[in-house]
Amino acid sequence: MGKRRNDIIMLGFSLVLFALLQGAISAKLIGSFWTLNLTLIGINIILAVSLNLINGYTGQFSLGHAGFMAVGAYVGVVLTTNFHVPFIIALLAGGAAAGVLGCLIGLPTLRLRGDYLAIATLGLGEIIRIVIMNIEYVGGAAGFKGIPHHTNFAWVFFVMLFTLFFIKNFVNSAHGRACIAIRENEIAAEAMGVNTTKYKVTAFTLGAAFAGVAGGLFAHCFYLISPNSFTFMQSFNYLIMVVLGGLGSITGSIAGAFFVTFISAALANWPEFRMIIFALMLILLMFYRPQGLFGYIELTNFKIFDKIFRRKEARQ
Repeated sequence: MGKRRNDIIMLGFSLVLFALLQGAISAKLIGSFWTLNLTLIGINIILAVSLNLINGYTGQFSLGHAGFMAVGAYVGVVLTTNFHVPFIIALLAGGAAAGVLGCLIGLPTLRLRGDYLAIATLGLGEIIRIVIMNIEYVGGAAGFKGIPHHTNFAWVFFVMLFTLFFIKNFVNSAHGRACIAIRENEIAAEAMGVNTTKYKVTAFTLGAAFAGVAGGLFAHCFYLISPNSFTFMQSFNYLIMVVLGGLGSITGSIAGAFFVTFISAALANWPEFRMIIFALMLILLMFYRPQGLFGYIELTNFKIFDKIFRRKEARQ
């Protein structure tokens, strides 16, 4: 009951935050540059949380997230641009395509572990990008042009909110506990009857599907996308967000995505310093906070809400 109450409080806080930010955007108090970056922060939160489901909660090491993002992006823009499909259907179709591909890729590759899985997913992400680069129907290496500008802050915020609550509920379910058991000790989990392959593929599929939805949102932010938007460095950026915030923490993924995107925007005029700062930040983090900013801690697990309600009940 306490967790549900905390979730309701966080939902109310999120809606208030949305109203304030949307009001500031509508009143032109926030310029177009920072409006775009607020939108990108929301998209990166979706990508970081979905990658955390694979890397943080299930204990796998995936480096192919940008590939699934690319699938969702290209499926979405083809449907909206060439077939004039409604935006919401295009997003769902992009997420479904990325999820199906994630499942097909996950079945053979998730029998691997550790570094071998990282190399396999890295290669698969690059294969997806190269294949797209050689398809003339979607513009090839030159990119896909004339994309309708459907994505705005409201779309991204509510898709992000749905993603956060979906993954949070999944992690707290029996399926999520099975994924965490695999992360802690895969051999012991299998000995206790957990179907490790099934749950690893499930987590991989869900992570890929949400990456596909984020890709659709990202693509409709701009009028042109190209395969160069989905390189290995993009996957590495999402991994930085997850590690920085804390593997196994949704709150950490939010903080990591916000911090990395904000630093990238603030240092847009000095790109050479941005990578130096990222490198130093990760080195210091590994020395002094190897579990990430939040570790396994979630904001909704703090006891402050329960204390507030207990005081109110005591006064009554």
